[in-house]
Amino acid sequence: MEAPTHHILVCCSFRASGEPQGICHKKGSGNFLAYIENELVDRGMENVQVSSTGCLKVCDRGPALVVYPENIWYGGVESEADIDAILDAIEDGSVAEDYVIS
Repeated sequence: MEAPTHHILVCCSFRASGEPQGICHKKGSGNFLAYIENELVDRGMENVQVSSTGCLKVCDRGPALVVYPENIWYGGVESEADIDAILDAIEDGSVAEDYVIS
């Protein structure tokens, strides 16, 4: 397996007990996983990995994603259009400034 060029972490608000809680989960971040996976395939972005995470501790800015290796934190990601903008930025080698958590 070739190492991915990017890794997208999607906050799904899992706590140590394994229970999803928090803003990201309540706003449906778990539903983004399948959408992102399908978009990656449709776009031919086979070298991008996506994973769900426990709480990223930015609940006031959720739903949240982190893109590595750039270490860009995105918040307020609430729709497929928002995800599309972030994936567009990854493809273009840019940043989706409207969603950056600074």
